[in-house]
Amino acid sequence: MNASRLIGILLIAAGVIALVYGGFTYTRRTDAAKVGPIQLSVQHRQTVSIPIWAGIGVIVLGGLVIGFGGRNS
Repeated sequence: MNASRLIGILLIAAGVIALVYGGFTYTRRTDAAKVGPIQLSVQHRQTVSIPIWAGIGVIVLGGLVIGFGGRNS
C-alpha cells in the first residue's frame, strides 16, 4: 500500500468521524486568582462544531487522493 492510498483512507475516515460526531468538546483551565498558597482556578468547557460541508469535503478529497494519487504523469 503506497503513501497516497494510506492518506486517502485516513482522510475518508476523518470525514466520516466528523459527520458522525459533528464536533468535539474540550476543557480549558485558567488560573483566576493566586493569593499566597491559595490558588483559584476556573474550568471552561469549549465546544468546536465541525460543519457538515467540511466532513463531506474531506471525504471527497480522500476519494480523489485514492483515485489520482497513485498515477504517474
